[in-house]
Amino acid sequence: MDLPVDLDARGDRTSAIYRALLDAIRSGRLGVGDRLPPSRSLARDLAVARNTVATAYERLVAEGFLEARVGDGTYVAELAAPAPAPRHPGALDPRPGWTFRPLPVSGETEPPPYDFRVGIPDASLFPFDTWRRLVAAELRGGAHHPGTYAHPAGHPQLRGAIARYLSLGRGVAAEPDDVLVTHGTQQALDLIARVLIEPGDVVAVEDPGYPFARELFASYGARVVPVPVDGDGLVVDAVPDRARLVFTTPSHQFPTGPPLSLARRQALLEFANRHRVAVVEDDYDSEFRFTERPMETLHALDRHGRVVYVGTFSKSLIPALRSGYLVAPRSLRDALLGARQLADGYGAPAEQVALARFVADGMLGRHLRRALRAYAERRELVLDGIARLLPQLEVVPSAAGLHVAALFTTPVDDAAVAATALEHGIAVEALSSYAVSAPVSGLVFGYGATATQAVTPGLERLARLLGTGPATRPPRGRR
Repeated sequence: MDLPVDLDARGDRTSAIYRALLDAIRSGRLGVGDRLPPSRSLARDLAVARNTVATAYERLVAEGFLEARVGDGTYVAELAAPAPAPRHPGALDPRPGWTFRPLPVSGETEPPPYDFRVGIPDASLFPFDTWRRLVAAELRGGAHHPGTYAHPAGHPQLRGAIARYLSLGRGVAAEPDDVLVTHGTQQALDLIARVLIEPGDVVAVEDPGYPFARELFASYGARVVPVPVDGDGLVVDAVPDRARLVFTTPSHQFPTGPPLSLARRQALLEFANRHRVAVVEDDYDSEFRFTERPMETLHALDRHGRVVYVGTFSKSLIPALRSGYLVAPRSLRDALLGARQLADGYGAPAEQVALARFVADGMLGRHLRRALRAYAERRELVLDGIARLLPQLEVVPSAAGLHVAALFTTPVDDAAVAATALEHGIAVEALSSYAVSAPVSGLVFGYGATATQAVTPGLERLARLLGTGPATRPPRGRR
């Protein structure tokens, strides 16, 4: 242990060691449960007699800061946890307007038995063995010039693979140079905000909508305006004329589910061109479609370079890869590259090339087909369970993604329902938690994280909590 002790200060050496240890404990540098070095070792490091250190230890044990365990050693005691530091009158403050309210993330706690959280894919479907081989091959000595810095746009192989993948799968016409690889959707949105938003700019977002986008745009000083959604998606007529940017999820409105209708897509693009507005199209989980073919993306319909297309591999693969991308108009390319270089320089070249091979060699396609079968089965179980067991809920029609939303037919405190459900081992999300001003009441059911065999028992338990029982309606399609 590196313990700074002023042995030349006034007082005896035992007191100096005592004060140094006490300061380390109170400041948190020594935490609860940390093991102190044996008195003989610390005495040797400090060039003092062993009895000098032992006496300091004994004093701290007597005062409750340390705990001596026979035959094991000396540890920082539970009662020694440092109290929160008082706010200093001259403490540094964040800039005006900056606030941060921690939002829940999926990895904070152990998953509950019945896990209907939103936005979490099934990690057990991911081919980890294949991925390890790909990454290991790229990490062999001498690969990718490890002594040099990489390009902020991402490795050329991955940008090319993404461009081909989007062209074939989503109709997004993009050259490799139009693609910028990011650490997921959130970094893509951060880069866009850096180059487009000034304090006071109006940013229109869907309501209910994606809270991380809302918070991010607000952090740049934007005036975030919630815009309602309905069965046809974003209500374009409600977008403010002064908007600088519109954020939308047109393929699968988050979190309610409906796609943006073709008429609304055309209206939004006409609005964007007329008012010189940027449109951010977040195509976060359109790989998983269960009925008709998807509508054309806004990017594919755009003729005036107003759309920035954003995608992610967090839903199609696993969030831990932290890999996403954006396709931007050429007028923004240099600015976005500069923003990426200032933000974090570049991504991990070896993992990017591994992902490029995963996409280009057809492994992504095979994985998506396998995952789609699993998710389709769970989705049907969720829809069937809601129809049979939860008559107070009405499913919002949707044809894609890893979740479905259902509205309460009469107003209910959905946040209280979700909290009670969690107490009973059921994680389901309140629709109102995604809204700013929209008067919505409902539940959102994710089916990526839950095991197939747990779907129906979880919905049955929720039905009992809501007082509807396990068999209030016949199964869908049965008489």
